[in-house]
Amino acid sequence: MALMSTFTSINLPVTNVEQSKAFFTGLGFELNPQFPDNENSAAIVIGDNLQVMLINQAFFNTLTEKESVDTSKYAQMTIALAFESREKVDEIVNTAVSLGGKLHAEPEDYGSMYHWGFVDLDGHLWAINFMNMDAAQD
Repeated sequence: MALMSTFTSINLPVTNVEQSKAFFTGLGFELNPQFPDNENSAAIVIGDNLQVMLINQAFFNTLTEKESVDTSKYAQMTIALAFESREKVDEIVNTAVSLGGKLHAEPEDYGSMYHWGFVDLDGHLWAINFMNMDAAQD
């Protein structure tokens, strides 16, 4: 059997934990009550056994000897999430923009996959997708 994680946490450095919490809960995600929620960090549940840990930049810097990426200049990664419909993709991206995020490119329609994205308050890239698995198999 292939190696499989039972739980995944993506750690993202943020400038202001409270503002980032408001942004992500404004999108509809919920806080994970099993993890610390303070000025240094907050955990946002984004899927089954999957969360994003929002970590204050200064505290994040104590967790690694490497320099953090300047997200105004560089992309370190894109967090890609899939949802149940094209309408949900549009809703999420439009809500992100209304909460202070920025659009990342124009929507792309590949028939079996619909893709759009946003940049969060701290410059992290989010790809929001709908994948019609039935159409992809035709």
